[in-house]
Amino acid sequence: MKLKKGRRYGLCGRNGVGKTTLMRAISEGKVEGFPVELKTVLVEHALQGENGDLALFDFVLENERIKNIKREKVENALIKVGFGKEMFNFPVKSLSGGMKMKLELAKAILLEADILLLDEPTNHLDEANVKWLEEYLLKCKITCLIVSHDSAFLDNVCSDIIHYETKKLVNYPGNLSAFVKIKPEAKAYYTLSSDEKFVFPKPAFLAGVKSQTKAILKMNNVTFKYPSRETAALVNVSCQLSLSSRVGIIGQNGAGKSTLIKLMTGELIPDSGLIEKHPNLRIGYVAQYAFHHLEQHKDDTPAAYLRWRYQGGEDREILLKASRKLTPEEEKLLEKPISINGQSRFVECIFGRQKLKKSFQYEIKWKNLEHRWNTWIPREELIENGFSKLVQAFDDYEASREGLGYRELTHEAICKHFQDVGLDPSIALHNSISGLSGGQKVKVVIAACMWNNPHLLVLDEPTNFLDRDALGGLATAIRDWGGAVVMISHNSEFIKALCPEIWNVANSKLVISGKRETEESLFEDSQNNSSEKDSNNDSVVKNVKNKKKKLTRNQLKAQAARRRERELKWLIDGGKGKLLHTDDEESDS
Repeated sequence: MKLKKGRRYGLCGRNGVGKTTLMRAISEGKVEGFPVELKTVLVEHALQGENGDLALFDFVLENERIKNIKREKVENALIKVGFGKEMFNFPVKSLSGGMKMKLELAKAILLEADILLLDEPTNHLDEANVKWLEEYLLKCKITCLIVSHDSAFLDNVCSDIIHYETKKLVNYPGNLSAFVKIKPEAKAYYTLSSDEKFVFPKPAFLAGVKSQTKAILKMNNVTFKYPSRETAALVNVSCQLSLSSRVGIIGQNGAGKSTLIKLMTGELIPDSGLIEKHPNLRIGYVAQYAFHHLEQHKDDTPAAYLRWRYQGGEDREILLKASRKLTPEEEKLLEKPISINGQSRFVECIFGRQKLKKSFQYEIKWKNLEHRWNTWIPREELIENGFSKLVQAFDDYEASREGLGYRELTHEAICKHFQDVGLDPSIALHNSISGLSGGQKVKVVIAACMWNNPHLLVLDEPTNFLDRDALGGLATAIRDWGGAVVMISHNSEFIKALCPEIWNVANSKLVISGKRETEESLFEDSQNNSSEKDSNNDSVVKNVKNKKKKLTRNQLKAQAARRRERELKWLIDGGKGKLLHTDDEESDS
């Protein structure tokens, strides 16, 4: 390979041939014979959470080669790539994907690189920032080696193309268009293909959802502000989704697109407003920095990661969400006694759930009391009295149990599942995640989030790192799938082809346009049909108990016997999972 000073080389080849591996080897000094006196800087999407609480200015100074540079020079580099001085104290984790890429570029400027190694630099960048990057690279006169699936960007920037041909690098002068004229077969790298097809598992039935246009998730007047920011990221946002929804979310870098997604999936908690979703709704989520799902599993194979995530009978990633963790106030609430027929009782856990009209009621297990004293309380009453996270946690458990009820983590099932998203089963079984290409890692994350048969698929920048064959396969799966899809992407071609409904996030507001596929009512209006609530817990429980027929002494004995039989069977079966008593004891008796 020969690189001439000031020229910009596009590194081309199919996913998995080793483009990123080559650039990382160069940056780490592992290429034999590469001139050690040349400064190389790799600009990649590595800001996924490491030192995320640091202010961006301090984050830049963390680099050993930068920390002794004068403050004025650091400030000028940050301003040069688009950071105002008021942003210097923003924590890195609050930056949009596009701004994180600019932060990496600022570090490269300060390191005075002789060769700039750019791995998918336009990922997470909106159209305006892609234009800015093109102009910057054309002016900077630094030798660049670029990997990108953005054909227009390569066409506008590259002076040469280096192509992988049977494990050799062949140089072609000219931009991408000139290269494709010589190698027409390479056009397949940059055009959506229909040859590769992904297949997503069919979403399971949702109780109360009798049509594809019935709302399964609603956000009403939701406002959210990051603690480090003076202004709110989103203000009074309202939207809704059904199983037939195909929504594309657009907006400039930093507008709040990913924030909207995180609120929807439960990673963030709104400051005000209401987010309602079907109790059994399962959400498959691929984050903007998709690799963060895999950070703790780099040495595992994709198959081992899938087993780890689901072998306990539920999706372990759900347990890590902020909306599932109890605050100190909520923990104190569990220690607060509730008066039942003049006796003080403490909530131990939710033990079961069953249908109640158009909603649900939950069986409450009380501390230090036998199961026969359990009480059924309506969903709305529990939420109203501060037990919403307890209810949500049980709903998540039930939803996961239902989704995984007919999927066993067998060798054959795992191989078939990875094959359905375009990942070779032999790679899934034998290769460590750390050795996979960016595109292969994205496929692992997509496969993992689809394993429990979700009803809603949320994709934050899904086109990043995927080649055009894989994009074509993903597009086919989305078109054919029976669940709802919400995606953020700066790939306008991909959005226009798949999403008739567009959500535009700008100035902390959400503007919806295009064809909507959702009725106003939320899974049979279960939230709106509940009766007027009493103000204290005593009356709440009494109202529920009064609706139940009083059992005779013999009936109570029979009920206790049935519970003992279930407990005995559970123990004989090895005590797997939680012991649940969800039968209607009245009808059973």
